[in-house]
Amino acid sequence: MAVNDFQDQEEIENFKHFWRKYGRWAFYVLLLAAAGYLGWVLYQGHQREQNDKASVVFETFINQSRAHNEAAAKQALLTLQQDFGNTLPAAQATLLMAGTDFDAAKYDDAAKHLQWVQKRQKDELLQAITAQRLAVVYLQQQKYDDALKALDAKVSDDLKPVLLETRGDVLVAQGKPKEAAAAYEAALKLLPEDAPQRELLQMKADPLS
Repeated sequence: MAVNDFQDQEEIENFKHFWRKYGRWAFYVLLLAAAGYLGWVLYQGHQREQNDKASVVFETFINQSRAHNEAAAKQALLTLQQDFGNTLPAAQATLLMAGTDFDAAKYDDAAKHLQWVQKRQKDELLQAITAQRLAVVYLQQQKYDDALKALDAKVSDDLKPVLLETRGDVLVAQGKPKEAAAAYEAALKLLPEDAPQRELLQMKADPLS
């Protein structure tokens, strides 16, 4: 037998040994990976379908809200929350309802809507928006500790200024000017020089310096 033939035969035997020992597990791993990928593709398709359906209900919510048909608007919101709870239209409608309740001084209802969004939407921007709005609700209720806790949301630096500004507002209401000034200054440091909100933020910080 030639050396090459012997080496080929040895490699074949090694492969057979590997397959007997690990082959079925490797096959299962590949099978699971393929199933996982297929599941991801199907999930993405399902999410698109859910968002499309939710958008139709969201349009109903908007139209009924504009028509001041409160009962129908609430029913559309309930449908979004129960049937399409993880979709963006459900979050948008709930945030809008929170704003409506806040304007009507229904602060507890507004807080519940904001908390609902927080629990179901992990998008960082939505987390920042709901944290800031929830803190404003608590500030209006003079629940200062709850407001500060709400503002502890973990967000990136470009979203922190709005939370820091609101923290400053809460600390001012608590009668803590030094801590409020520090919060405003921290927000200013993170804002770009050309940010339009710098002027108002500076006006809040200057009297406390």
